[in-house]
Parts: sequence; C-alpha cells; structure tokens
Amino acid sequence: MTDLEHLKTDALTRIENAPDAAALEALRIEFLGKQGSISGLMKTLGKMTPEERQIQGPLLNGLRTETADAIAARKAVIEDAELEARLATESLDLTLPAPEAPKGSVHPVSQVMDELAEIFADLGFSVATGPEIEDEWHNFTALNMAETHPARAMHDTFYFPDVDSDGRRMLLRTHTSPVQIRSMVKQGAPIRIIAPGRVYRSDSDATHTPMFHQVEGLVIDRDIHLGHLKWTLETFLKAFFEREDIVLRLRPSYFPFTEPSVEVDVGWQDVNGRRVLGGDGDAPGHGWMELLGSGMVNARVIEFAGLDAQEWQGFAFGVGVDRLAMLKYGMDDLRAFFDGDQRWLDHYGFSPFDQPTLSAGVGAKA
Repeated sequence: MTDLEHLKTDALTRIENAPDAAALEALRIEFLGKQGSISGLMKTLGKMTPEERQIQGPLLNGLRTETADAIAARKAVIEDAELEARLATESLDLTLPAPEAPKGSVHPVSQVMDELAEIFADLGFSVATGPEIEDEWHNFTALNMAETHPARAMHDTFYFPDVDSDGRRMLLRTHTSPVQIRSMVKQGAPIRIIAPGRVYRSDSDATHTPMFHQVEGLVIDRDIHLGHLKWTLETFLKAFFEREDIVLRLRPSYFPFTEPSVEVDVGWQDVNGRRVLGGDGDAPGHGWMELLGSGMVNARVIEFAGLDAQEWQGFAFGVGVDRLAMLKYGMDDLRAFFDGDQRWLDHYGFSPFDQPTLSAGVGAKA
C-alpha cells in the first residue's frame, strides 16, 4: 500500500511539472507504456490469489486511471499555452499588396454562355432554363419524336429507374429543347428565348463527352418564315465570331421537331494551315463547315404546347456551346474542358472582370 501511494504521488507530481509535450510523452511511456512501472504492476494481478486480486485490483486500476487523467489534463494545459504563445507572436499584415493576377479564371464555357446571352439580349431574346432531370414526354413526345426514334434507345439516353406521378420515365435531358416546350406552355405566344444549359448523351471521344453544353433558340410569333431564321443566325454568328464575312449555307435536313429542317454550314478559309471561319466556302482555299441544326417549328410541336398552329409559326435552332468555344478560341479536344488541368485553365481562362459587351467586342479578353 505504501509503495502504491509513493508511486502515485511521484507520478502525479512529475506529470504536473512536465514542462512540455515531449517531457509529458516520456512520462506517459515511463508509467503507462508497455514496459512502464504501472503497466508492470497490472501484469502481476494474474499471479495473485483471488483474495489478493480483490484488494489490489481496484487500487491498481485507480492508480492507472488517475495517472492517465492527469496526463490528459496536463496535455490540454500545455497545448493551450502553446496556442496562446503562437497567437501572441503571429500577425496579419493587411498592408501587403494584392497578387499581380487573380488566381481564378472564368471557364471558356461560362464565358461563351455570357457572350451568347449578350448577343441575343440585343436581338430581344430572354434566357430560359429548365430541369436537367426531365420526363420523356417533354424530352421526346412533345417534340414529335416517335416511340421508335433511335434517340430514345438506352444506348443513347441515360434513363432513371423511376417514373413520375404520370407514369412517365425519367431521364437526363438529351437536349435543351424541352425548355422550349415548357416555356411555350407557361408563357404562350409570342415568345423569343434562348435556352443554354447542360445536356447528356451516351457518347465519349475527342469531340464528344457524356455531358456537354448546348444552346437552343426559339421564336414563336405571327408570320414568321425561314428568312427570319437565316437573318437571325447570320447576325448572331457575325457578332459571336466578330467577323463581317460570315457566309451561311442552308441544306435541307430532317429533325422531328422542325419542318422544314435545315443544317447550317458556315464558310471557312485556310489561314496558315488553320481553318478560320469566314469567307465564301465555294472559293479556292475555302470550304464549308457544318455548325448547327435549325428549322421552322413543326406544327405538331406548337399544338403539343397548347398553341394554335394556324395562328402561330416560329423557328428554332440548336448548337453546341463547347463547339462554339473550340472554334472561336482554337481548342482541339473537348475532353480537356472537363479535366480541370490548371495549365489549360490558365491558358484558356478569362479574367473575371472581362464581361462580354457588344460595344467592346464580346470576345475581347481583358
């Protein structure tokens, strides 16, 4: 009993006077480590008789607990003192100069979306948005896409196992065209909108990714014809690429949601071995590049949206935002858009202060 009291007094005194964390850790090992004095006494319990163990067991357990608690308490005091000392010596110099350049930058996709919004706002368009998790009625049926259309296949579309309250299958939207339907149902006509956003398709290579960005345009009004579509696209592309020699070629095509449908080609010319948009595609050293799809809104789509197709007509068009960025800013691999490589972002990123304006040129970098 006397030996235990002496050991307890010695341990608690030395722990209380431990000057720092290293000394305290040394004491913990000395008393409670595998070869420690208190640990050694605990090992003797197995050799005692039941009567001795009944007496010595609580005493030794109490000694070990008190020693461990004293070490924890002293450790907290030492850590608090170290923190106070560090805080007393550290300071923040608010007079330091700002960094030479901001660390962050605006992603090219965000920049191009801002450029599109600025251009179309000047043409009287508003920006509309819709859900990325869509139902098959808005994504396919209301856009006049038959049940057997290939785009509805599982290998092209990401479906969810759930259905909505109307029993419609849910999916990740494959285009932003459902926003057109939702906007017409909600706002009626006339309407003039663009719908930029993320879309999803099961595809991946240097020019395709499972998720990409698209912008669609829609105009519904009275007496709208294909000439309005061509003028709108020419005006948009001249402003976006900041060239007056943009030449378009409209080719007949087929889309379920437009009739007639046209593919839009843009003339390009070879400049130092690189294709640059602009110029007559039929001239020597020039060519045509398919850029977007468009057409007059199918009468069935107008009726699905609850409008009278005899009174209202319109046009629609769609183009990949990522592809526009690649063409304008000289990128050659779509996958790099999503890699998060800081070097790529430093090279192609835009200053947060570079807000697109028509007066300054929507693509002018600060």
